[in-house]
Amino acid sequence: MFHVVLYQPEIPPNTGNIIRLCANTGAGLHLVGPLGFELDEPRLRRAGLDYREITRLVHHPDLHACLSTLSDPRVFVFSSRAPTPLDQARFEPGDALLFGPETRGLPRDILESVPADRRLRLPMRPGNRSLNLSNAVAVAVYEAWRQHEYAGAVSDLENSRP
Repeated sequence: MFHVVLYQPEIPPNTGNIIRLCANTGAGLHLVGPLGFELDEPRLRRAGLDYREITRLVHHPDLHACLSTLSDPRVFVFSSRAPTPLDQARFEPGDALLFGPETRGLPRDILESVPADRRLRLPMRPGNRSLNLSNAVAVAVYEAWRQHEYAGAVSDLENSRP
């Protein structure tokens, strides 16, 4: 449905949590190198549990290769410096949601390569710098999925246990 793109992620547990998120929402996960860890990192495996086997995860050498593989999708970038609040975006299946590394965010040239209305920020209280990467990705993915009425989700009745 949607593609989560992590540009040069640095912290294994964040990526592990995002693997689990993507498995549960049907989003594809694309990791753009260089990565700040190895894909067999124990902390990545621990946070992602056994969800890696059911997540569409692809590692790309660079952003250009990633976007080419995805047939040049419509890209939304996320930054605490972005002009457009998340709730003003209208997502479509196939869109790529691009997030930067935890310690520095996306480079300015990548941010500026995307139209202003697709440079998104998550609202925060004044004086705060940023959200944890896995939390930010979760907020964005669920908003995009909500706009499509959680297509493909298990209904509450199907999910209930006796």
